[in-house]
Amino acid sequence: MALNAKIPEGPLKDKWQNYLAKTRIVNPANRKKLDVIVVGGGLSGGGAAASLAELGYNVKVFFFQDSARRSHSVAAQGGVNAAKNYKNDGDNIYRMFYDTIKGGDFRSREANVYRMAEVSVDLIDHMVAQGVPFGREYGGYLSNRSFGGVLVSRTFYARGQTGQQLLLATYQAMMKQIKVGKLTQYNRHEILDIVIVKGKARGIIARNLNTGEIERHSAHAVVFGTGGFGKIFYLSTLAMNSNGSANWRAHKKGAYFANPSWTQIHPTALPQSGEHQSKLTLMSESLRNDGRIWVPKNRDENRAPGNIPDEDRDYYLERRYPAFGNLVPRDVASRAAKERIDAGHGVGPLKNAVYLDFKTAIEKLGEDTIKERYGNLFTMYEKITAINAYKEPMKISPAAHFSMGGLWVDYELQTTIPGLFAVGEANFADHGANRLGANSLLQASVDGNFILPNTISNYLADDIKTGKIPTDSPEFEEAEKAVKDQVAKLLAIKGTMPVDQIHRRLGKIMFKEVAMSRNEKGMIWAIEEIKKLRKEFWENAAVPGNENGPNSELEKAGRLADYLEIAELMAVDALDRKESCGAHFREDYQTPEGEAMRDDENYMYSSAWEWQQGKDWKLHKEPLEFTEVKPTVRSYK
Repeated sequence: MALNAKIPEGPLKDKWQNYLAKTRIVNPANRKKLDVIVVGGGLSGGGAAASLAELGYNVKVFFFQDSARRSHSVAAQGGVNAAKNYKNDGDNIYRMFYDTIKGGDFRSREANVYRMAEVSVDLIDHMVAQGVPFGREYGGYLSNRSFGGVLVSRTFYARGQTGQQLLLATYQAMMKQIKVGKLTQYNRHEILDIVIVKGKARGIIARNLNTGEIERHSAHAVVFGTGGFGKIFYLSTLAMNSNGSANWRAHKKGAYFANPSWTQIHPTALPQSGEHQSKLTLMSESLRNDGRIWVPKNRDENRAPGNIPDEDRDYYLERRYPAFGNLVPRDVASRAAKERIDAGHGVGPLKNAVYLDFKTAIEKLGEDTIKERYGNLFTMYEKITAINAYKEPMKISPAAHFSMGGLWVDYELQTTIPGLFAVGEANFADHGANRLGANSLLQASVDGNFILPNTISNYLADDIKTGKIPTDSPEFEEAEKAVKDQVAKLLAIKGTMPVDQIHRRLGKIMFKEVAMSRNEKGMIWAIEEIKKLRKEFWENAAVPGNENGPNSELEKAGRLADYLEIAELMAVDALDRKESCGAHFREDYQTPEGEAMRDDENYMYSSAWEWQQGKDWKLHKEPLEFTEVKPTVRSYK
């Protein structure tokens, strides 16, 4: 199957408007005849569900949390980007587009990135109208701050809880549509398969996590806003239930998986404190605006941080990257921290962290100003560590975080399965090999609220005479049987090894060889270890209970079965790409200064992998063409 990105004609700055001018629209009277299923209740899924219902479509939204307010979008704290140039510091749509393209190391689709920057201008007004209490200046103007990878201030924020506030606004928009009867929500439901009828996505098979009942739901189109798969590393900044299963089930039904190895390691998390932990806590990247990162120059340093004078401190980001300093992109900051820790300069009981110090900022701006900007983050840090970060530096460490890779989608956000769309982190489209901070909330919000509602009509226009999609067709029966067989297979293992223990072992393999730093020998080893672990899982996993009613171990086992396949593809993709770019850092492809070394001649493409049952994956390549920018060596020095 040839990849068709469906990029509109015309100059880059006109493509989105050209598309909107020519796309087919379903008239309001016909929208009530069309059903749409949305999977995921976070910013992308919830935004899509509310927006499509507002337009008049009949929408069902599914999520496994008890409330959509618990969607993981709530954890994105630092802010959301928009090119509104409120600071009059030279920002504009093109600059934001270029920063994002460069931040992704010239490995993203130009047209999608420009559209995200273009639509960002409207998003802030939309969210203000929905009640988001963005930070404001004394005179009432919305305030901005900087994030990594840029030299301007374009990040709008609500203290350190921006994701939560955006999610609450989205939730309220959904509640409005539920009240008027255009939106039905199904909480505590997990998607176990999608249903393909005559080549089109026509529904889903879901499990009610409260009753264990397997349900069939049909629609004219299906939208995935299911987030990323960073929990594959076990220890990550993601919520415990965050997973990649919905995307993987779609992949095994024909949706290509793009750039799966491009996963982001966030530089600003709390370090692991022991083997007892099941997740890591994210501290917002916004802290790098005022915090300075350093390690002791002396590897045997045993003085308290406050007693170490400046001449004995290595402010290594400021030293290595003087132009951007502590605001380098995440992949650069994470690798630099790993290099210092590996060199023996780590701090903390396990020597696995670096310092994030606010002493200079407090002396310059005052503690009250820092408290106003980041107060809830400092409170959270103290609750977890019992350390007052106004008096003593925070300890931070890199941690698995965001998936740049995901389901391959075209310009319309449609996957290679007609009728299946993917929005937000579930797709691969906007970030390339590295995501800039505060672009996550942006992509999720604009995909769901602005882009998908305008592109899905082009597909649904063909279905106004189709009528309701029946759920008693052979395709639905076959999909339901396959789901029940998988559940029975998991429950029949009757092994002795807890699922979490196997997942933890997988995470260690992945973080060791398929995370911040990779090499050919290590990835070949990882692939073999993943295969062995997968065999062990199916022979010896302990999955107690039965399929009737709640069974969290069964849920975890199903997700881990998917992770054990996703993990192999991540390593295969990383092994195949013999270059370094963004978060994909190959030790065998780096400059003498230790920076990523791209190979534009041979790898200027997005990898889209096709599932082949019982065989290796088949690679399809989407060439990346740049009309407005010239790919250059990415430098933040």
